[in-house]
Amino acid sequence: MATTMHLDMGEIENEPVRPKIKDAKGILQQNREFLDFFWDIAKPEQDIRLKAIENLIQYLKKSEKSDELKYTLKRLVDGLAHTREAARPGFSLALGQVLSVFEEVSLRTAFDQIKEKHNLVTVKKVSISVSNFQCEPQVVLECVQLLQSLSLHREHLRDLPRKTMVDILSETSEEVFEEVLLGALQTDLSSAFSTPEQLQLLLVAMQKFPQVLKPKKLKKLLGTSTIITMDNIPKLTEVLKMAARSVKKDRLLPAVALDLLQISLKEDNFELFWRETIIKGMLKDQPGPTHYLSYRLLGSALPLLTLVQLKQVLNGEVMRAYGEHVVSAQLPDRFKFAPEMETYVGDFLQGCDEPEKQLAVVVAFSLLTNQGYPVVPSFWRVVQHLRPTALQSYVDWLKDMFLNPQLESCLDFSTRRQKENQEGGVQRENCIFRLRKWIIPRLTSIVENNQVKREEDLVMDVARFVFFHAFFNAKKATPDIPETEATLSVPLDEKTRVVVINSFFGLLQHMNHLPLLGDSPEVAARNQRHVQGVTGDGSMWIYCLVQYADSLLNQPKYAQSTQPFSPEQRRTWDSMLASVRTLMKKSKKGQTPETSAFQQLFLLVGIHLFKAPEDLVDLMQDLQNCMEKAQEKKSKKKATEEEPHWAEVVVDILLSLLSQPSRHIRHVCRTVFSNICPHVTARALTAILDVLDPDKDEEDSAVVVTDDQDSDKIKKKDIKKKGEEDEGEIEEEQSDASDDDSEEGEDEAMEEGGEVDQNFRIELMKVLQNQGALATEQDGSDDDELDDEAMMKLDGSIAALFLEQKKKMQAKKDEKDKLKKEKTLVRDFKIKVLDLVEVFLARQGSSPLVLGMVEPLLSVIESGMSSESDQQEQDFLRKAADIFKNQLCRAKQYCKTVGDRQGELHDLLEKLMTKAQKLSDSSVSLYFFSASLYLVKVLRGGVPGASLRFMGNVDVERVSDIFKGALRSFMTRRKSPLSGLMFIDLFTRFPVLCVNLLETAVEHITIGIREHQQSQATAMVLRGLQSREVQQLLAGDPWAGLLQKAVGQVAASLETVVETAKNKVVQEKLVKALELGLFLVKNVNQQKLSVTLEPLKKVLQSMREVLGFKKTGQMEDTYWAVMKHFGVIKPKRDKIRKTKEDKAELTAPKKKKGFLPETKKRKNRKKQLPVSEKGAADANTVPLGKPEEGKKKRNKNKKQPGEETPGQGLAKKAKMTQSAIKQKKKKQQGGRE
Repeated sequence: MATTMHLDMGEIENEPVRPKIKDAKGILQQNREFLDFFWDIAKPEQDIRLKAIENLIQYLKKSEKSDELKYTLKRLVDGLAHTREAARPGFSLALGQVLSVFEEVSLRTAFDQIKEKHNLVTVKKVSISVSNFQCEPQVVLECVQLLQSLSLHREHLRDLPRKTMVDILSETSEEVFEEVLLGALQTDLSSAFSTPEQLQLLLVAMQKFPQVLKPKKLKKLLGTSTIITMDNIPKLTEVLKMAARSVKKDRLLPAVALDLLQISLKEDNFELFWRETIIKGMLKDQPGPTHYLSYRLLGSALPLLTLVQLKQVLNGEVMRAYGEHVVSAQLPDRFKFAPEMETYVGDFLQGCDEPEKQLAVVVAFSLLTNQGYPVVPSFWRVVQHLRPTALQSYVDWLKDMFLNPQLESCLDFSTRRQKENQEGGVQRENCIFRLRKWIIPRLTSIVENNQVKREEDLVMDVARFVFFHAFFNAKKATPDIPETEATLSVPLDEKTRVVVINSFFGLLQHMNHLPLLGDSPEVAARNQRHVQGVTGDGSMWIYCLVQYADSLLNQPKYAQSTQPFSPEQRRTWDSMLASVRTLMKKSKKGQTPETSAFQQLFLLVGIHLFKAPEDLVDLMQDLQNCMEKAQEKKSKKKATEEEPHWAEVVVDILLSLLSQPSRHIRHVCRTVFSNICPHVTARALTAILDVLDPDKDEEDSAVVVTDDQDSDKIKKKDIKKKGEEDEGEIEEEQSDASDDDSEEGEDEAMEEGGEVDQNFRIELMKVLQNQGALATEQDGSDDDELDDEAMMKLDGSIAALFLEQKKKMQAKKDEKDKLKKEKTLVRDFKIKVLDLVEVFLARQGSSPLVLGMVEPLLSVIESGMSSESDQQEQDFLRKAADIFKNQLCRAKQYCKTVGDRQGELHDLLEKLMTKAQKLSDSSVSLYFFSASLYLVKVLRGGVPGASLRFMGNVDVERVSDIFKGALRSFMTRRKSPLSGLMFIDLFTRFPVLCVNLLETAVEHITIGIREHQQSQATAMVLRGLQSREVQQLLAGDPWAGLLQKAVGQVAASLETVVETAKNKVVQEKLVKALELGLFLVKNVNQQKLSVTLEPLKKVLQSMREVLGFKKTGQMEDTYWAVMKHFGVIKPKRDKIRKTKEDKAELTAPKKKKGFLPETKKRKNRKKQLPVSEKGAADANTVPLGKPEEGKKKRNKNKKQPGEETPGQGLAKKAKMTQSAIKQKKKKQQGGRE
């Protein structure tokens, strides 16, 4: 094994001249492959270096040339001091491998070459590799002595020499160590308590050579026969603190700390070491590196300790300090050690085969609490590594702690701020609530985590426990109901019950998606078919829970419901069970979508009866009636017009359920609606779309909010939290400064009032006047002061007035918050209703009922574009627009048979196009135009193999007139919501309509109201003419006639462009016209049509004379492409080198920016003021057109020769770069010299 050391030392001093390598040139010329190995070893990529070393060794083994081995040794020795840092490890490793493989190369030879080649005392960077210790112990001794001398240069090398000595010890035999190295290391071993490196050297030697370093030898070296003693504790503590500070940036555990821990276990002094060194030594410092070393040592010690030691350590001060760190590190920008500790615990649990130890660790971390609330998260991933027996034991422990909270067994703590805020101490009831609030999500997360190896019995056990304590209380123990055998030592309060109920429905949601549990091949095969929500025997998890609930209701002697059912509610429950059993019997014969839908609905409503029985009794009765109607035979059906279809009632039930904030309900409703989609009627679909109608917002809002307000407190709390979820995980505790936040909230409530209320001002004035505290006009003086009694009375009156005003403002704020919550709830309800629309379009996209969705969805999009833009509104609008665009207009499945609704659809098409032209927002108009194209597609239908002219039920003349009117509107209105891309899409999708609209588009190439419209008309015509279908429809004389008209229009359009081609809009129009002209000329020439191109040719030639077209670009290239068809080739420009005189002429008349031309300057007709004799020599006359500065204050600093006037200097400085200014100053200085 090779050992590598990297050394950084001072600057190179007097580096000797290296001798040239003999015969190196000849070897390189013989084999280029051999040289490439050394190039690859020096590369920064580690994989390339390792591959090169491996190939070099294989090459040298096959080669029998001794000169190649000698050259390799020389080259590798040279590479130890390579200038590239990444190359030195490669050469070092390669040298070690060569010395290990080729025994004919002695270690002495390599070491001598290293000393000859490198001055190890003065060289800045060197890498030394040592190997074959047993063969040449004398060389090893010299290496160690060299390392000892290098260790004096600690500022450059840090701890690298000591680490290298540790590596040497790990590779040295006991015989070599005792005979050779022990004497050399005598000084380092005897001063082991001085530095972490020397202590680690001693510890490694003790572990590697226990027969050499016996207690007597240690006594002679250290004065003590063991390392861990009371006398050595202070020294060990200081050494560990030094080690902790040395790895502060690296964030890792120093090797000396782990070695010291292992020695303490070996010497049976672990308790002493942990208590004195870690707890009383390291933890006494302020939180920082010493604390983090203690935490890392705790995590690393887990696999090394016995069960008793584990319990002792995990219930001590190190754990308490870690808990305080976790709580305080929740603030932003704080270092968080929790992920690192989770890694330590996860690695321990994964590698531990003893369930007792696994259980002890997870229980200990669960007992680390902050005022009753554990610091580890309720969803802790390390649980997935527990063995089945340990997992079951942990679940039993959690249930027992929930029933009988043993706060005295918790390692509880409070932060400094918590202690300051809680003067009366921590209340036991609050701690119990916080502990139970964590335990229930901890239990449910075990079921929800798919990585946990859990069985069906464990899942059902947790679900039964949570359900029982959510809705029942134990009265008397019975073996039939295991949950009654253990009673609560502290009854559940209302807040805890709310947590349990929320957790149960969250668990129910996950169980509904739970895959089959087990490791058998059959289970794996069924999971590939995405079988979810059922047990191994095919029963649904929710049905198992309903059966358990029924057994509890049937034994009131042992279990009592927290909200007992009334007789009517109990009859509803029994009828639900009977219906489910009936459906299950029928499903055995043959499962149908309707049967599955009703079964899921019955179970869903039934389990929610425990949560809101008053609201769901009528709903269950309606569901019973629906099922009976759905199961009746068609021959027996005598439904009247007044009696609703069963699918309509089911839809009403689904809408009612969706008003409740629950993910589980939302998922079940979506599944149920998907099953009954084939039976949905127009009235049922209308009921869904009415919910989305913006005009009915207020009415629907009142209904939804009333439903939620009448339900229990659980629902209210969920609406405040998420708006739809009542089973999410319990959030972490709020910050410790909650009291301060409440006070700030009150202040904000006062401030939100804005301006002072005039009525409040009047009332305040009255109070002040009544108490005589406000001076009036009748008062002679305002110097009279109130006595103490009057002042106290005044204070009371003012306080009462302000308190009343505060209540009014708080009431306004509460009302505002209430309206906001109601609006949020309604919007969330509509988002869930959109799920039903999406499902219907996906399952029944070809149904004629889909046509009734066009207008409602458009109204939703239109109202959403003009309403407020909060995040929820944007999500709703985005989802509605996506459904309309992708699920409706662009769906592959669409209604192809309209029956007798042709006239209705044509009227709707006309209505939508009229509305699209009147809108102010172009983005909304795009949706209306897309809806119109969708209606045309529906009217046309789909007949395989139909002719190009086939348009199905489309009234081509009427539809053409509708779109023709829209096209004229777009071309004649300055601000039209329509766009050219809309009509291009129309031309592409419906060639028959394109043919009818092309002439109108051709006309507006020249008569469009603006250049933009004319440009768009040109683009439309080009896209239409390029269509192969259009060319086939217009084959013959119509095609030639249309091209002739287009040629004339293009020529006329280009004539108007010549004079104003510098405008960007006009340039766009010019490019479009040239592209269309290119198409026309090309097709006329290819098809040899009788179309006159002379007008176009003349215009193009005149354009060349005016515009030139000498540059390169899209416009120029298109122009010359057209002219090429007329036989005119773009002339080549000869490149002529400009002489210096030409360049000077070009640069001389360069106009200064920011100055008026001479013709625009006002001439100075006033005479110049006389100047003094002293300044006459330097004074300049005012230039023509320059304003005289006689009336302005003269600059005190005299103008120096060569300087500019202030105005010119500032103007030039604003345009010149700094380099130009510097060059000018240099020239000025040179001129003065």
